[in-house]
Amino acid sequence: MENHALLVYEGENVVENNSGENGNNVAHSHFKWWQQKMLFYLATLGLARFLTEKAPELKQDDPQSVMAVGFWKDSDFLCRNYILNGLCDALYDVYRKIGTARTLWEALDHKYKSEDAGAKKFVVGRFLDFKMVDSKTVLSQVEDLQLIFDEIRDEGMQISESFLVASKIYLLPPGWKDFKNYLKHKRKEMNLEDLIQRLRIEEGNRKTDGKGPAFGGAKANVVEHGQHSKKAKKDKSKLGPKGGITKGKFHGKCYNYGKTGHKSAECKAPRKKKQEF
Repeated sequence: MENHALLVYEGENVVENNSGENGNNVAHSHFKWWQQKMLFYLATLGLARFLTEKAPELKQDDPQSVMAVGFWKDSDFLCRNYILNGLCDALYDVYRKIGTARTLWEALDHKYKSEDAGAKKFVVGRFLDFKMVDSKTVLSQVEDLQLIFDEIRDEGMQISESFLVASKIYLLPPGWKDFKNYLKHKRKEMNLEDLIQRLRIEEGNRKTDGKGPAFGGAKANVVEHGQHSKKAKKDKSKLGPKGGITKGKFHGKCYNYGKTGHKSAECKAPRKKKQEF
């Protein structure tokens, strides 16, 4: 028994202490985790059954009954004090007067299960408030989101794999908009492993390119080609009807007609005869 860690429940924190004194290393923050550890500890000592069993009836003039009741009281005493020894001093003072291990266990369970009900709402709220950002790697944020889903499952709420995949796609950051739309419109349903693999490949491609998303390359090419075409059309507008460069407007005077704005070679008026001297 000397090798077993003492579990100290402090109301909000669970502390593991191998020395038998109140420790400082916080292991968990929920009663149910302390309860599970304590249950395992009592099971290794062969005392877990006294958390649910009632004391046997004492039959007068029956030596076996007297021995059974005596054995039960001794074992219940050990079980009860192991539980009390797993509480901090403040909680010990509150619960030390409870007579049996079963009653003590039920009292703790009744009081702190109400905290777990609040924990369910808290972890669901963490999921609803979760947002991915472009400043962190997507895979690390997907892992953080998976930890929240694991906590939700620990609280007894079931989540389907389809919901896990769809929510992770929906929560992709703004810089992944094109890739998110691509995944949303895929007809073949993906499992979680397929999604992680696609995200890993996509993120690797983005790191390699260093110019933004690798996905949508075809679209990028279309945009680039379109911009090139517009520029070509704009440049072509500067050319003449036969592809030559259009010259600026002539501001001199026509020798044939006497008007400004065109040359005599371009004049449409009848040619004047040269004066003879």
